[in-house]
Amino acid sequence: MTERQTQIPNSLTSRCNSIRAFFSAYLDGAVSGRRMQTIATHLETCDSCHQEFEAMRDMQRSLAELGTLKPPADLGMKLRLAISHERARRKAGLFDGFSLKWQNAIRPVLIQASAGFAGTIVLLGGILLLLGMVAAPEPVMANDEPLGAMTVPHYRYSAALPRPIINSHDATIIVEAYVNSEGRVYDYKIVSGPEDTAVQIQIVDQLLLSVFEPARVFGAPIRGRAVVTFSGVSVQG
Repeated sequence: MTERQTQIPNSLTSRCNSIRAFFSAYLDGAVSGRRMQTIATHLETCDSCHQEFEAMRDMQRSLAELGTLKPPADLGMKLRLAISHERARRKAGLFDGFSLKWQNAIRPVLIQASAGFAGTIVLLGGILLLLGMVAAPEPVMANDEPLGAMTVPHYRYSAALPRPIINSHDATIIVEAYVNSEGRVYDYKIVSGPEDTAVQIQIVDQLLLSVFEPARVFGAPIRGRAVVTFSGVSVQG
């Protein structure tokens, strides 16, 4: 091997840069035979490029020795919860935008309009009261749900057969489930019972497969909360 150069003249700087641009492909064997020979010859005569190439090769070897890392056991649960959180956040953002427009634009106009309308209603109500005292109509029975009635979410069915939660305490688990307007759970909170990772994974698996009747106001579906109870089973090793 010939003696390597300790310094690179300015006239050879561009050549060194062009050689270094192919270091990665050269390590992977993804260059032609002629270019491979050119790079090898240059590394024998250029000390600076040789040192940089050796550093890159050592890094490649270190990365190869790391091997493949195993994902955490609860990665799937965290991803599903993150997706549910993002969907709920986007829907909440739309509702907040409408609420802001209501407060800043629509509500003041309605208040001004209702100020004059209220006087008319009071006068009309007094007239109707007098008429009612003279000739009261027959009472009308209605079986309909009153306007403004609010319902809470309630469980309908599950895509999989419900099963007990296996844990080390043999305890009943009470969960507060957050249900969106489509009747699907997007978040939850353990109110009572063990909260270890194994229990959380089982709870998430069952909640994501459960379908609820969503909460309603004026008949329109909204987000709400439902209390779900899971029976616990202790398995002795």
